[in-house]
Amino acid sequence: MQIAIIVVVCIILLVLFLYLVPIGIWFQALISGVHTSLIQLVFMRFRKVPPTVIVNNMISASKAGLKLTQNELEAHYLAGGRVNSVVNALISADKANMNLDFKTATAIDLAGRDVLKAVQTSVNPKVIDTPPVAAVAKDGIQLIAKARVTVRTNIKQLVGGAGEETILARVGEGIVTSIGSAVSHKQVLENPDSISKLVLSKGLDSGTAFEILSIDIADIDVGKNIGAQLQMDQANADKNIAQAKAEERRAMAVAQEQEMKAKAQEARARVIEAEAEVPRAMAEAFRNGNLGIMDYYRMKNIQADTDMRESISKPAGKQPTTTKPLDK
Repeated sequence: MQIAIIVVVCIILLVLFLYLVPIGIWFQALISGVHTSLIQLVFMRFRKVPPTVIVNNMISASKAGLKLTQNELEAHYLAGGRVNSVVNALISADKANMNLDFKTATAIDLAGRDVLKAVQTSVNPKVIDTPPVAAVAKDGIQLIAKARVTVRTNIKQLVGGAGEETILARVGEGIVTSIGSAVSHKQVLENPDSISKLVLSKGLDSGTAFEILSIDIADIDVGKNIGAQLQMDQANADKNIAQAKAEERRAMAVAQEQEMKAKAQEARARVIEAEAEVPRAMAEAFRNGNLGIMDYYRMKNIQADTDMRESISKPAGKQPTTTKPLDK
């Protein structure tokens, strides 16, 4: 029983020793021509740096003819960088005769960009398809254009440079400007390369992480007649304004008519009220002796004569209004 326990303890100690002292990794580095001490590999364990990652990348860089130190790779790993991506990018750049040093590569990687993908894009240019861009020529016809932008990575501007979204936005702005400056949409349809030339001349890749190699117009479609539509909208707006003003004038006329009718009714009411006071005034004049009977009959004769004249001047069918004598 004690022997079994001793054997288990020995096995555990052996595994722990092999984990802390990576003899296999040290031997792999030795036969690959990479010089590193066994003590440094042990210290990597305590610094929480995987020796396998550092040694394997040192071997890859050495076989590719690059001189990278253990401290450089370990420092980049501790800074949160991707050691494999940086080393592969340096190897690819060296094979493509690109001027990319370790400091620049690590800066790009720590900035959050994929340095390996950037090198590959620089060697093999990338094609970006723009979304449909709608613009209106001076004759009012809308054109919808699609473009293909060929770009390659600008390593020097990769840190702090704008990305693909900025390239697409600037190309779209250039297309809108080019189509909008055309006198007729037919000119754009006949010479679509004029858009590419105008857009390329603006230097849209300034301050970006890419270099624009070419801009090709893939498709141009004719859209709506925006000019005619705007004129129709303006005409409808003018018609609505005219209708509103006419309705306002009509309402004012109706209001004035109602006001005049009210005034006329008020005037008639006053006349009727005044006529109602006449018999009272005449009766009062009789009582006071200011009006005689002969004066009254002369007034009635004059009134009858006036009614006769009015009846003659009125059309047929209307009877004259007769005034009855006052009751004594």
